[in-house]
Amino acid sequence: MAKGRILIYLLIIILLGTYLYSGVDYLKRRQEQKMLASQVADVTRTLAQMPLPHRDLESRLEAAEASLAVEQKAFPEQINSTQVIGRLLEKAAASQVKAIPLLTAPWAVEKIGEHDYYVFRLSMSIEGSFSQLLGFLAELEAVVVEDLSIRRVSDPSVEIAAQGTIPVEASLDLAVYTQALPVD
Repeated sequence: MAKGRILIYLLIIILLGTYLYSGVDYLKRRQEQKMLASQVADVTRTLAQMPLPHRDLESRLEAAEASLAVEQKAFPEQINSTQVIGRLLEKAAASQVKAIPLLTAPWAVEKIGEHDYYVFRLSMSIEGSFSQLLGFLAELEAVVVEDLSIRRVSDPSVEIAAQGTIPVEASLDLAVYTQALPVD
């Protein structure tokens, strides 16, 4: 019988040890569960504060892609010096100024940022009224004006003086940039 009692005590001790181990493990898991529940609640609150995405994202993306395509075509695919000069003379005629291309430099490559661009530089002499000159300069949106010198004409023509405007002569140094290989 003493052996039976020892076995019963041993069995009780083993059961108590098992229950104790299980209870401690349960408490640890419960603490982890509370911590994870707290984290889930924090993330849920953060997500609730985030604004909802716009419903028209697809249409906005299409508009942005179309705008990008237009801007990428701002640089012509092929360009030559004669076309550049001809286009500038057309803009001068539309602005009613007399334009004379004086000096041109051959196409050169310039590195701007990470990209290489071809650049065509030319100098022009412009004659007309001050307001006509301003109109011509406004038309040069795709051309970089690197230098501009304006002087008043001392002997105004009858035609310009009759209009009540200030006659001027201007010297322009212009630069045209393109990514396309120039064709001369």
